[in-house]
Amino acid sequence: MNTDHFKQLLFSKEDQLRDQIDAFRSEVRQTPEAVGDAVDEATSDQDKSTALEENTLATETLRQVQEALQRIKEGTYGRCLDCGREIENARLEAVPWARYCLDDQQRHDQEGLAAAGGSTI
Repeated sequence: MNTDHFKQLLFSKEDQLRDQIDAFRSEVRQTPEAVGDAVDEATSDQDKSTALEENTLATETLRQVQEALQRIKEGTYGRCLDCGREIENARLEAVPWARYCLDDQQRHDQEGLAAAGGSTI
């Protein structure tokens, strides 16, 4: 597999995520000069909470992108971490930091849903 294309996608995503994380952190640090009333304060708190959640998601995705770049260096990129089969090219185009083939990803998703108390139907 020629990984140059995916390496460029991953570097681009890494830059994008770093910019997003910086923006989220800046948003959380901002304090309004004067909060008008309880509704304004609640809205401000909700905005900060949302920014923190988005920051957490972006940080996790950044970690996965960096792991994918490490797999490129190690020569294991594009192989499922569970079964060792090649990850589908279309999947890598959509999610270049994918760790699992589609079958194994679906299994992980179902296990995660079941662990969270959700339905696996």
